[in-house]
Amino acid sequence: MITYLIKRIMWMIPMLIGISLISFFIMHLAPGDITSTEASFNPKASEESRQRLRETYNLDKPVMVQYGLWLKRIVQLDFGSSFASHQRPVLWQVKDKNGNISKGLIQEALPITLLINLFGIVIIFTISIILGTLSAVKKNTWVDKAITLFVFIGFAIPGFWLALLLMYWTGVNHQWLPISGLHSLNYQNLSMFSQLIDLLKHLVLPVFISSLSGLAGISLYVRNGMLEILNQDFITTARSKGLNEKKVIFIHALKNAILPLITIVGLSIPGLIGGSVIAESIFSIPGMGKLFYDSVLMRDFPVIMGILTIGSVLTLIGNLIADLGYAWADPRVRKGIIK
Repeated sequence: MITYLIKRIMWMIPMLIGISLISFFIMHLAPGDITSTEASFNPKASEESRQRLRETYNLDKPVMVQYGLWLKRIVQLDFGSSFASHQRPVLWQVKDKNGNISKGLIQEALPITLLINLFGIVIIFTISIILGTLSAVKKNTWVDKAITLFVFIGFAIPGFWLALLLMYWTGVNHQWLPISGLHSLNYQNLSMFSQLIDLLKHLVLPVFISSLSGLAGISLYVRNGMLEILNQDFITTARSKGLNEKKVIFIHALKNAILPLITIVGLSIPGLIGGSVIAESIFSIPGMGKLFYDSVLMRDFPVIMGILTIGSVLTLIGNLIADLGYAWADPRVRKGIIK
């Protein structure tokens, strides 16, 4: 097991380099750069000033040279600074010569996105297991048909459209929930408990929008897995021995049906970043999704590559966790790895 783990970790290094190389080249295929973006805000900007700006950002060099410079910094865990006017560091906070601390963009945005998506993952898997199991046990009944209808609606409905609809209905029309940001204007003057309630109110809509499509997909996955397990011989044997139906379903069937969900949990880790672009952009939440969206519009290459690199690392770690978790849960896989 340890040998397998070491081999997988060693393979992650060349894979990460390959992913970053492809991402870097694809990013530069997009027309324009930060100089054209900044020039659009200043029509009087001359071509000479734009060229000096390109030289400052090393954008005048060949793509391979730019990638080599970027890779050299990444080896030192230096993700550089943003091309935007604030020139903030991409990853971690740094202190300048005057002692002023500039907080990193990803350092500031990542906890917000993790909070939203961790809430979403807990909700998705909890409700999906309940709905999927109930749908399988009540196969071909009105309960099964109602859950299936919900699943297909969740797949089909556009997230951005539903977000705008809920913003108008719950925020503008009835004023039940806030529709943007993470805090109210008087947040600092509230008590600790009131601050927590205020934060949770701001999270309701983004978490719901982020969870809907995943909830629909995984509940269907659990349903199909349960139907397959319920038709297995060992379930028939358990029932023939007179075991309680609840024990048959929740101990014997469900335990085996949710085993593949370990893989899905591992592969859900990269979605902690990429899955919140729509929700964070619509609800103006300063997380990784909105940061990535704004960086793409600005052609802010250091920030884009920083987010893509972290997403790649999370993807590789997610795959590793999924494989190790599956090996831990299934003795047959574990014995195959040890051999």
